[in-house]
Amino acid sequence: MDYFKEFFKGVWQKNPILVLGIGMCPTLAVTTSASNAIWMATATTFVLLGSNILVSTIRTIVPSHVRIPIFITIIASFVIIVELTLKAFQPDVYKALGIFIPLIVVNCIILGRAEEFASKNSVVHSILDALGMGVGFGLTLFILATAREILGANKFFGYTLIPGMKPAILMILAPGAFFTLGLLLWAMNVIKSRKARFKRTE
Repeated sequence: MDYFKEFFKGVWQKNPILVLGIGMCPTLAVTTSASNAIWMATATTFVLLGSNILVSTIRTIVPSHVRIPIFITIIASFVIIVELTLKAFQPDVYKALGIFIPLIVVNCIILGRAEEFASKNSVVHSILDALGMGVGFGLTLFILATAREILGANKFFGYTLIPGMKPAILMILAPGAFFTLGLLLWAMNVIKSRKARFKRTE
């Protein structure tokens, strides 16, 4: 049960985007299509998982005064692996995500989990933390991207949904990203407030 809580906290209680408010740059930029969202979530989760495992493994031998540079070097190494892999095997995805692949290095989600959690906990718990945060990040990206792609392009995974329907192009522009994210934050707060009210009446 403890393991389940460790994983699920990243999906709901500590969702990196909707609760912690970090990782906003790629969230707003790459969610113009569901495909981009899935690839970004996969890349970020891979880096998060790899860095959490390595940071947790070496946590007892890293001097405290140099831990941040070491953590960033570890994260950058995994980002390079992702970047070279996408460039070699998925060049279209590499072009679509563009600068946001190397910017994973400075994603607050990854460095934050390395510093706050992986450097203080076991490898098993760090793996669960990374997977939970990655799933929470990915689900949020996918929901945002699905809404924006359907409403703003009349497509889903690149396939036209309703021939002849004129899409609301605003939804795939920056204002559409902020509007959709705002609605998602509102929905999450409503659910949380209702759950809290229900607990008080028990």
